[in-house]
Parts: sequence; structure tokens; C-alpha cells
Amino acid sequence: MNGAQHILEAFHRHNIQTVFGYPGGCIMPLYDALVDDVSVEHVLCRHEQGCALAADGYARASGRLGVCIATSGPGATNLITGVANAHRDSTPMLVITGQVPSSLIGTDAFQETDVLGMTLGIVKHSYLAESADELPSILEEAIELAQSGRPGPVWIDIPKDVLLAEAAVAPTCRPTPKEAACPDLTSATALLRAARKPLLYSGGGISLAHAEKSFRDFAESSGLPAVVSLKGIGNPGKHSAHNLGMLGMHGSRAANRAVDECDLLLVIGARLDDRATGKLEGFAPNARLIHIDADAAEMNKLLSTELTIRGDLNTVLRELTQVLRETPLEISEWRKQCQTWRTTGGFQAADNEEPLTPITGPAFIRQLSRIAPDDTTIACDVGQHQMWIAQYYQFDHPRHHLTSGGLGTMGFGLPAAIGAQFARPDSTVLNVTGDGSFMMNAQELATIRRYNLPVKLIIMDNQCLGMVRQQQELFYNNRECQINLDDNPDFVAMARAFDIPALKIERTDQVRRGIETILAYHGPMLLHVAIAREENVWPIVKPGGSNREMIDETRRNSADKKEKVA
Repeated sequence: MNGAQHILEAFHRHNIQTVFGYPGGCIMPLYDALVDDVSVEHVLCRHEQGCALAADGYARASGRLGVCIATSGPGATNLITGVANAHRDSTPMLVITGQVPSSLIGTDAFQETDVLGMTLGIVKHSYLAESADELPSILEEAIELAQSGRPGPVWIDIPKDVLLAEAAVAPTCRPTPKEAACPDLTSATALLRAARKPLLYSGGGISLAHAEKSFRDFAESSGLPAVVSLKGIGNPGKHSAHNLGMLGMHGSRAANRAVDECDLLLVIGARLDDRATGKLEGFAPNARLIHIDADAAEMNKLLSTELTIRGDLNTVLRELTQVLRETPLEISEWRKQCQTWRTTGGFQAADNEEPLTPITGPAFIRQLSRIAPDDTTIACDVGQHQMWIAQYYQFDHPRHHLTSGGLGTMGFGLPAAIGAQFARPDSTVLNVTGDGSFMMNAQELATIRRYNLPVKLIIMDNQCLGMVRQQQELFYNNRECQINLDDNPDFVAMARAFDIPALKIERTDQVRRGIETILAYHGPMLLHVAIAREENVWPIVKPGGSNREMIDETRRNSADKKEKVA
């Protein structure tokens, strides 16, 4: 077999059945090999960034490895944003690019770029294959590395001559890793029992470790009041009695108040991101921290902890559950206090169904959450709609919530929804996006049409860059700059140009029928939702501020009145 055929052989060994790519000159040998291999489904996206983001969405929705392919030069550079997105959110991904022939590397040949140099900071590891004989072992190592420990993207750059050269070398078989022994949890259980106000804080690491069941068993057995990061939404399930919601910049008052008051913070599978913690000096000021994670690099990175435990989250959580089942925690008063905060400071969206009134973002998302099936996957973009989804949509599983957390990539949602639909072909997949984000990768409507994917698209259109406008209003004296999008195209006509049915709604009394219509349709469909330009996401913490200094609409209006009186 030649190098290209060895790649397909590796796909077969690891049950990789779906890949996302775009052909070009230096990756052509791999596409030639695909002609004779019908077992691998290649999805042709319409931009290489779309390939990477679709592979990301596929991996997030399925828990399996996402694979994207591109050629050298601009093909590789167009992948970079999507690969960086996967790296920041620890998504397992294999990236394969063609490179100019080995003899031309370093000569500024046509479509040559230094892929290794450009991508060092956005991958777990990268390779430049120098011979066909080493390619099989590189593939085995890369596939394992992308999925082990803390997952992430691994990039293999392959010169065209290496793809064409024959290689008879068998891949090196790597030993199956044994399950690690559980670390000593004596200190952790002692700290939990000594605490009067312990709080559970979970993040995206739960789903990355496939530890959803272990986490829910622990959460139920411990009875700990709980908060989640943006990437941890769905960890507790939609019916958890102890979940206070998302913490951080746009988190609930209940969640941020509990973090502020707790005396022990048990952090599991979260990296204490700045959008979650706010100003570090004001984060959990009364608490001792226990940090449990698979990645030692995250421990004591931002905050000093009382105890760190590195290990497999399933193993650790099962052991903790067993210990707490034998002797439950005595924190009934703390639970009552947190329930009170949840009632008064949780996310609430008024149901406004009066006819002829404008549609509000929170009320629309709340209605969507009630109508959509429980196993619906939501792939959202970045902006106000992203936060309304996080606040008001009730997710029953973290893999149902696909969002760009660490990088904040506008344009993520549409290709991610495409990847999710391939991963979950029998499930409802929605792309909820804003008018700004939608235009970033609108070309992928062609991919939806080509494969007749039943992806539903919802554009929440306020004719501006809403989150930027909101921050300019609140923190830059309302000096608007370059946020106006009132020259958007007709999104309904645009969808229909791709042979995708579409409709537009503008009033509250149209919301239920609009949602039910697109969910009932058996193919792809777009719903254009007009919302008010001036609507903001509440509450909000000023960038760089402490979470205890949350601003909501009531406080903001009160401050405005005092300023006018003064």
C-alpha cells in the first residue's frame, strides 16, 4: 500500500467512518484512494474552516474522534480557526493535511506553508511525516493521543511524495492502557465532611471523560448544591433538584451567590476559566478548593487549591459516591439556603404571548426548550443568543449542548450542527445562531442541501452585533462602533436559493407555530426570528469585575436614574 492507502487502513482499524474535507493538489493522492474505498463517508464542506468545525461538532455530539482533511497552503491555514476551537475546548480531532513534496519544503514552493510552526500552540501534538514507512506508526500514535487523557486535536502534515510512496511496514501495536488505580481520597472526604457549605462545580471534563452517569450518581448521593460552567451545562440533567445553573459573567445570581458564600468548592473537570471566575481575588473568597481533573497543568494554574486529585473522573467519582453513600453529608441548612437562592435568583423568562408584541430572546428560547424533544442537539454560535441558550434552555445531557466556549468562534454553529447530524442521524439537530454569526459560514447551507440533512436553523436577528453593542452601551458610554448589520440579506430568500424552505416571524403570537413548523418538517428548514435591537443579556459582570458585582436590568436602570438626579 502507498501512504494514502495506509491512512484509510488506519481509519478502518479505528472504526472511523465519517470524515470532513476539501480536496486540493497536495492531498490528491488520498482523494484518489477514497475512490476505491466506499466504507469511509467523506463529507465535502464548502470551506476548510467548515470542515474543521463540522469535525468538532461530530466529535462533541458523538464522543468519538472527529477527522478533517485539507490540502497544503490555504487549505491548511483555513483549518486553523476550527482546530484552535477544538484545542480550547479539548475536542478529540485528527487533522490531516497534504504538504508540498519533500524536495520542495523550505523553497517557498506553490502553496507551501510551515504548518508545524503555525500550529504549535493549538494542538496536542503535530507531525511532519518524512517517509511512508513511518506513517502507519504516526497514525496509530496520533489517533490514540487525540483521544487519551485530556483530548484535543493532533495534526499530521504529509508531503505529497509520502502519500504516493509505497510502505510495507505494519503499524506498531500500542498496548491497551490499564485503568488507573483510584488516588487516595481520604483527604477529600475529610474536607467534605468538615465543610458546612460545600458546593459542587463541574465543567466540560465530565463529558470528555464519558463520566456523565458517574457524575450524576455522585451528585445525587452527595446532595451537594451544584453550579456548572458553560461547557458543563447538561451535566446534572434537566431535572436535578440541586442545580443552581451556570456561574460566571452571565451566570445566575443563585450560582454566583452560592460560590461567594460556600466554604468548600469541589471543582470537577473544569479549568476555572476567567469568564466563570470573574476577578480571581473575589472568587469563592471563603472557600477551600478541591480540584479533580485529568490534566495536571490545570491544577493551581489560576488559584491555589487545598487539594488536587489527578485521575480518571469515572474512577474517582465512583469511589467518592461509595464513601458518601455509607455516611451522607449533614448539610440540610445549606441545601435549604441554596434552594431559596435558586427560587429567587435562578433564570426566569416571562411568558409573553400577547399578540402583536415583539419577540424577546429569553422567552423564545424558553418556549423552544419546552417544545423541542428531550434528545435535541443544539449547536449555537457566539453572542447574545449563545448566552440565552445557556440560561434558558433545559439540557438533559452535556452532549446536547454544542457551544464554542474557550475560543468564542462566530460561525461555529452551522458546521457544528452538520457534524452533529452525521453523528446522530436520527435525532433532531438545531443550529441556533445570530445574524452576525450566521454570515460567517453561510456557505455551508450548500452542504446541508447536498446531503439533504434535516438540520433546523434558527436565526435570531437583531440587525447588529448584539453582544458587542451591549458592552459598548454599558461600558463605553453607548459609543457604538461598527456593529450595525441592518443591511443583512433577506435570510428567507437566501435559504430558498439553496432550496431550503424558510419562514420569518416577528411577533410573539407567531413563536409557537414557527417552532412547531420547523420541528415537524422532514428536511432542512430555516426560521428567521426578528428580535429587538436594544435587548440585552442579563445579568452581566463587567469584564475584569467580580462575580458578586453582577448587573441586571433593575440595578442598571436604578443607577441611570441616580445619575440623572445627580
